[in-house]
Amino acid sequence: MNPILLGFLVVFVLFVILVLARTVRIVPQARAGVVERFGKYKETLNAGLNIVVPFVDKVRYLIDLREQVVSFPPQPVITEDNLVVSIDTVIYFQVTDPIAATYEIANYIQAIEQLTMTTLRNIVGGMDLEETLTSRDQINSGLRGVLDEATGKWGIRVNRVELKGIDPPPSIKDSMEKQMRADREKRAVILTAEGQRQAAILTAEGNKQSMILNAEGDRESVILRAQANRESAILRAQGEAQAITNVFQAIHDGQPDQSLLAYQYLQMLPKIAEGDANKVWVIPSEITKALEGLGSAVHEVAGIPLKSEGVRHRVADYGSEERLATGADRELAGTNKAVEEAIAEAEHAAHPGSTPAPGDIVDSESPEQPPPPPAPPAQ
Repeated sequence: MNPILLGFLVVFVLFVILVLARTVRIVPQARAGVVERFGKYKETLNAGLNIVVPFVDKVRYLIDLREQVVSFPPQPVITEDNLVVSIDTVIYFQVTDPIAATYEIANYIQAIEQLTMTTLRNIVGGMDLEETLTSRDQINSGLRGVLDEATGKWGIRVNRVELKGIDPPPSIKDSMEKQMRADREKRAVILTAEGQRQAAILTAEGNKQSMILNAEGDRESVILRAQANRESAILRAQGEAQAITNVFQAIHDGQPDQSLLAYQYLQMLPKIAEGDANKVWVIPSEITKALEGLGSAVHEVAGIPLKSEGVRHRVADYGSEERLATGADRELAGTNKAVEEAIAEAEHAAHPGSTPAPGDIVDSESPEQPPPPPAPPAQ
C-alpha cells in the first residue's frame, strides 16, 4: 500500500476518534456538567451519556451535587468580656443550582468560610465567655440561619453548622479549672453537711421515739405494779379477814373460860424467859393472885365467863360436828382438870398449910375447906 495513503488513513482514524471524544460526554451520578458554547453558557448536562457539538461546545465545570462537609481551621474570636477564644467550625452544605454556583460566585467554598468567620465573630461578640461555652446550640442556629440566607443566591443550601471546639486562653483554662474544682468541693461540702444534718435529725428522732417508748413502758410497768399491789393487798386483807373470822368463830364456838386462859398463861411463861437478855427469871409468890387478876382482867375486858356451860368445841376439831358432840367434850374437861390441879399444887408449894384465898382456882373434886377464922379485932 502506498505510504501516503496509509498515513492519510491513520490521520483520518485519529480525527474520527478525537471527534467522537469531543462529541460524547459521560456525566457520573450526582454530578452536573455546565456546557459553554464559545464562552457562553449553553446547557447543563445531567448524569449519563450526553452528546455535544465537538469543537464548539465545551464542558466548563463538573459540579458535585452531593452534600459536602468542610472543616475550617480555628479562628480567633473576641467575646463580650474581651477574651480571645479560638473556634473551629464544620459546615454541611449542598449545591442545589449548578448554574448559580458556577456563575454567581467564583469560589463558593472560600466564600462560605469567610462568611462563617464574620458571622461567628458577630454572634460571639455579644456573649461573655461563660455564655459562649454553654450556648453551642444557639451559636449553631444563628450561623446556619445567616449562612443559608446568604448562600441561597449562590445556589447552595447550608444544612447544618457545628462548632468543633471552643478553646479559651491557657490562663482562662487554669482559672476555669480552679473554679470548677472549687465548685465541686463546695458541692461536696454541702452534700456532706446535708448528710450530717439528715443523720442528726434521724438520730434525734430515734432518740425521741426511744424515750417515748421507754416512758410508756415505765408508765405501763408502774400501772401494772400498782394494780398488782392493790390486788395483793386486797387478797391479803381478805385472807386476814377470813382468818380472823375463822379464829373468832372458833373461839366463840369453843366457849373458853378462865381456866383455859390460865393454862395459856402458864404456857407463855417459859417464852418470857427466852432470850440472851433474860438472865434471871423470878416467879412471883402470889402466882395464884396473878392468875386470878389475869382472869378477872380478861373477864372484864373480853366478857369471858369464869365457867362456861354447854358443849365445848376445840379449834382443831372445828368443822367436825360428830367429834364436837362425842369425845371433844371429855378431852376438854380432862384438860381443864389438869390445869386446876397444877394451879393448886403450885399454890400449895408456895404456901404450905395455907388455905386458898377467895377467888383462887381449886380442884373441883377436892373436899370443901373450912372458911378461914375471922381476924382479931384491932386494939
